[in-house]
Amino acid sequence: MLAVKFLKKRGYKILQRNYRRRNGEIDIVCYDHGTIAFVEVKTRYSDKYGPPELSVTEAKKRQIIKVALQYIAEKKIEDRNLRFDVVSIFYPPDKKHPTITLFKNAFAKSDLAAYLDFPEYKGDLESVLSRAKEADVGCIINVGTSLASSKKSIALANRFDNIYASIGIHPHDSSKVSEQDWQTLESLVKEPKVIAIGETGLDYYRNRSPHEDQQHIFRKHLTLAKSHNLPVIIHCREASNDCLTILHEYKNTVIKGVIHCFSGTKETAEKCIELGLYISFAGPITFSNANNLREIAKTVPVERLLLETDCPFLSPQPKRGERNEPSYLSFIIPILADVYGLSVQDIKRITTFNAYKLFGIGEPEQEGKVAYAIRNSLYINLTNRCSNVCTFCMRETYPIVKGHHLGLKKEPTAEEVIHAIGDPGGYDEAVFCGYGEPTERLDVLIAVARFLKSKGKRIRLDTNGHGDLINGRPIINELKGLIDTMCISLNADTAEKYEEICKPVFGEKAYPALIQFIKSAKRAIPNVQVSIVEMPGIDTEKCKKIAQELGVDFRIRKYNVLG
Repeated sequence: MLAVKFLKKRGYKILQRNYRRRNGEIDIVCYDHGTIAFVEVKTRYSDKYGPPELSVTEAKKRQIIKVALQYIAEKKIEDRNLRFDVVSIFYPPDKKHPTITLFKNAFAKSDLAAYLDFPEYKGDLESVLSRAKEADVGCIINVGTSLASSKKSIALANRFDNIYASIGIHPHDSSKVSEQDWQTLESLVKEPKVIAIGETGLDYYRNRSPHEDQQHIFRKHLTLAKSHNLPVIIHCREASNDCLTILHEYKNTVIKGVIHCFSGTKETAEKCIELGLYISFAGPITFSNANNLREIAKTVPVERLLLETDCPFLSPQPKRGERNEPSYLSFIIPILADVYGLSVQDIKRITTFNAYKLFGIGEPEQEGKVAYAIRNSLYINLTNRCSNVCTFCMRETYPIVKGHHLGLKKEPTAEEVIHAIGDPGGYDEAVFCGYGEPTERLDVLIAVARFLKSKGKRIRLDTNGHGDLINGRPIINELKGLIDTMCISLNADTAEKYEEICKPVFGEKAYPALIQFIKSAKRAIPNVQVSIVEMPGIDTEKCKKIAQELGVDFRIRKYNVLG
């Protein structure tokens, strides 16, 4: 069986094939680095239905979960660290030379705002959580809205491993808070599973408490969060100006948090991002009449995006009007993927990492990725070294790209890179990029490119254009026939500006060599593009004119947006 051979080559220990029980069948049960992996094999003879992770139905996933639970009960497995993987086998029309792709841990996400202690879940909470697990919802934050509900949130978190508690008093009840209530709330912070302060903030839509009382209690929450270094979950409805004014009072005290269930303007979103806050969208982002909200979402960097249901409220389409629940994240994620021009898997991975970064819940992203996917492109990370120290680059301080951790502990050999790639058949292109300059390792680059070419892959090289200086010789001819597209960072219209922005180790030699490299690439590489970062001090029009004179395409990259 192709899938079994494929998994064995990647270090999986096969435990059982075709495990059948009354609820259905699991194709392969295997063991991988401390995790029991249940593998669904998808064999396709046409790719018209899109990536295989989207072709696994919710019904099929529920069936697999049921059979998986039967397996661990039958085998008396105590370690329930489980994962659902998908192996896609795609046969071309001639039914020869299939391409095989592994989608590891294909379904995982976190719900940052749920209210599972509310009476709407009385009687069937276990079923709600079971459906959440079947829909691959990982961590859930149950949000406190009063002293009583904060205590219930803690009790719920203590009962279920994947539920965490936030404690706070909703702005609606600000005028009802006694000093004794507040002291009791403060004492709850010490509970081990309390990971955030809130729900707090301002609500001028309902006006159930005077504005002065809301503002007073909001400040007390922020002070409490600051003193315990906890993030805040902020409610802001028709109160953006006052909310931002109060947050600005704390801007120098490292207040971290999220504006939950965002419903404000583009300008408000931008100001929240400037303050270092995250933004989350709930069910309304899926509504047919929410085009404006989706446009606003586009202005929020995906690195500041979080997921939530706000259940039991605000159910997404097509469940609008029903009681909401965590499993309904599955309806929100595809909409956000479309908004950001990313894959569903990208949104899951990025928001999971964001939740870990803000709240400390879930698992940290694996460090040192050599091969990684964004959209349907395969990226290859050869080195963290670079001959530039660009002012806009976070390579040395925060090597994260679209939820992937690219900080390498050691540079991989060509063989290790090829092993990490596996079968590249399911990708549109392979991109040498990473968080370093690929031509620093020219021999490895060429060896891996030859492997990819043997598999019929289109190859793109993202480079700073210093390849000739780095290697002490012209290198374009060595890349001819291997690289289909080359994207070269121009970044400035003069040598002086380039040295100021990019701080090249080659000093004044760098910019003239960069221009010569572009000219050489134009003669040998089918598609050549130069780019700049959109930031103050860079003359876009002059850079565009340079690109036109060199006869290459021109692209503007958004500041601090990678991948």
